[in-house]
Amino acid sequence: MSFVSVGFRTLFYKEMLRFWKVATQTIAAPILTAMLYLLIFGHVLEGRVEVYKGVSYTAFLVPGLVMMSVLQNAFANSSSSLIQSKITGNLVFILLPPLSHWEILLAYVSASVVRGLVVGAGVFAITAWFAHLSFAAPLWIIVFAVLGAAILGTLGVIAGIWADKFDQLAAFQNFLIMPATFLAGVFYSIHSLPGFWQAVSHFNPFFYMIDGFRHGFFGTSDISPWTSLAIVSVFFAVLAAVAINLLRHGYKLRN
Repeated sequence: MSFVSVGFRTLFYKEMLRFWKVATQTIAAPILTAMLYLLIFGHVLEGRVEVYKGVSYTAFLVPGLVMMSVLQNAFANSSSSLIQSKITGNLVFILLPPLSHWEILLAYVSASVVRGLVVGAGVFAITAWFAHLSFAAPLWIIVFAVLGAAILGTLGVIAGIWADKFDQLAAFQNFLIMPATFLAGVFYSIHSLPGFWQAVSHFNPFFYMIDGFRHGFFGTSDISPWTSLAIVSVFFAVLAAVAINLLRHGYKLRN
């Protein structure tokens, strides 16, 4: 069945409408949170820390906050939608229509990408006023923003399928997503860490998303953007395969 079937378009529209109707919570609130991070960390560390030569700390911080917002909101969109559907019992209306597993996954992930990018654009529009930013390689910005949002949207599908209640989903987000994003170089360069923690950071796939995204602004990064792209692409392929397998077998969906 085509990915642009009526069923796919309907599910995608439903997911878009779900977060857009509560835009104050799903869009405005994350933008405000990112702005507070910028004001606090930028005020405290501006002039004291220079991560890249000639780049102010506030300018360094903005891309990290934008990407962090993209990732966290993409995850929140798909994961919260699935757990709500499971708890309220309306998931059956998604499983009964003749939708392929790929169409279901693509609809959830596509809506997550849109929400992540909308929030990221809002964060950038607000925080960019506080720093002078360049666009050394705009294509890298787009590639890592879209791919990062797709990865977290897929991870959100996996988490939403796995969780049986909101407490489990909150634990997944608080003990995995939040630490992984905060420890991925949003507020610092991993080169400022001791050798052991630098090595540990290289096992965090979120680091490659943020580092590659930041490269698009400054033309410099902790590692090559091509290396980051390769690692992130493999990570996405693995997560997509897991999500499709869970959907195909109806894991925790058909009970």
